[in-house]
Amino acid sequence: MERQEIVLVGAPVEEGAGRKGCVMGPDAYRTAGLAVTLEALGHAVKDLGNLKPAQTGNVRAPNGTVKNFAAYAGWTRVLHAQAAALGSKNVFPIYLGGDHSIAAGTVSGQAKAAAERNRPLFVLWLDAHSDFHTLDSTASGNLHGTPLAFVAGMPGFDGLLGQALAHPVTPQNIEVMGVRSIDDPERALLLDQGVGVSDMRRIDEEGIPAILSAFLNRVKAANGLLHVSLDVDFLDPEIAPAVGTTVPGGTTFREAHLVMEMLHDSGLVSSLDLVELNPFLDERGKTARLMVDLAGSLFGRRVFDRPTRSF
Repeated sequence: MERQEIVLVGAPVEEGAGRKGCVMGPDAYRTAGLAVTLEALGHAVKDLGNLKPAQTGNVRAPNGTVKNFAAYAGWTRVLHAQAAALGSKNVFPIYLGGDHSIAAGTVSGQAKAAAERNRPLFVLWLDAHSDFHTLDSTASGNLHGTPLAFVAGMPGFDGLLGQALAHPVTPQNIEVMGVRSIDDPERALLLDQGVGVSDMRRIDEEGIPAILSAFLNRVKAANGLLHVSLDVDFLDPEIAPAVGTTVPGGTTFREAHLVMEMLHDSGLVSSLDLVELNPFLDERGKTARLMVDLAGSLFGRRVFDRPTRSF
């Protein structure tokens, strides 16, 4: 197994979510042993600590329903700059959220770096939700439901970066997996843009290996880089309760590990988000430990290497 230079970046963002608590997420991953787990697998780990949002002044969203847009813009700008810088180096960034709004910055920054290397960026969005609302379509105003639309170049996000999004991710290079809650405006946009969507029924019928292998083959054929964005609610809330947007019927422990093991075997993943962990809602840290275990599988931990643990 190839040794990786892993860089941890904390993004204690909760302004995009509908309830407080995600601000504690990055430190919960640290407490749950993320660095120790990765180092035990032979990787080098450097922790850059927690970022702080950029100052954006009095930037406003066109839709008055939108909440905390200035904070969203501040976090997007600092994360975009950090991801663009890390994406140009021979390192593997792991972005510790924070709610899923962090992906507006992490994915757009990784896309910029990929473009500068003349390689396309692909995105695997592991989530119960598609997060493909625009600022005009969101009814809740919670901005963690908008980052994928932004990075795919959908209109209406003027002011978020303070400049035009120069390197959007091609919508057809995005695969949303595990989804089981899509609003009507998102559904129309996803179909119109040709985003890949594998809901839980498709996973039940076809199985993860067939679906994920097809996507990974496309990434490999295009010589692409792959960003994985893992939301806690990709998992069933019975095994991962520490999330403010629980949706029944998520992936099982083994299904989630299979995804990570296949991603490791592919050798295609170049960056990772771990998002929506709300430790305030956890049960004795079991969700944080599970997310750390999944990261371990992505970086080469095999089933028979996994320690016995009672959750």
